[in-house]
Amino acid sequence: MYWVKQLIKDARDAEVDMNGLLEEFRSSFAYEPRLILLELIYQIIYTKRPAIQTEVQQARQIAAFLQVSSYDLRTIEAKYMYGQQQSAATAAQSEERFYAVLGLEKGADFVVIKKAYRKLSMQYHPDKVAHLGEEFKGVAEEKMKEINAAYDYFKKKFNGGS
Repeated sequence: MYWVKQLIKDARDAEVDMNGLLEEFRSSFAYEPRLILLELIYQIIYTKRPAIQTEVQQARQIAAFLQVSSYDLRTIEAKYMYGQQQSAATAAQSEERFYAVLGLEKGADFVVIKKAYRKLSMQYHPDKVAHLGEEFKGVAEEKMKEINAAYDYFKKKFNGGS
C-alpha cells in the first residue's frame, strides 16, 4: 500500500501525466501485476465509506487503459461492492458475492464455475507477482483466499462438483 501511495505522490509531482505513467506500467509489466495494481487502487478508494463514485469511475478508466478485461474488473469490484463483512450478509447475498468474485453471473453451472476458478487461480497465484515485492504478493494471497472461498462454497453446493 505504501508503494502505491508513493507512486501516486510521484505521479502528482512528475511532469508526466497519468496516462504516461499508466502507459509505462502497462508496457513494463505482464497482465497479472496490472491486476494487482488495480486491486490496490480499489483498496485505496474503498478506505472511504461510502466510496466516492467519481473515484470508482476513474478506477474503471484505469482498468480500461491497463487493458484489464471486464471479466477481471468484475472479480476485483466484487470484493468491494459486496463489502468485506460477510457475517452480516444473507445466504443469497453471499452466493451473489461468490459468483461475482469468480466473475460470473448468478446461476452459472459448476463446469463454468470450475473453469473460472482455474483461470483466476493462475492469474492471482502469488508466485506470479512475488518479484514485485511483498505488497503485491500479499494482495495476490488475499485474492486467492477469496477465490478459494468462493470455489469451496460452490463445491459444497454442488455436492463436491467434479
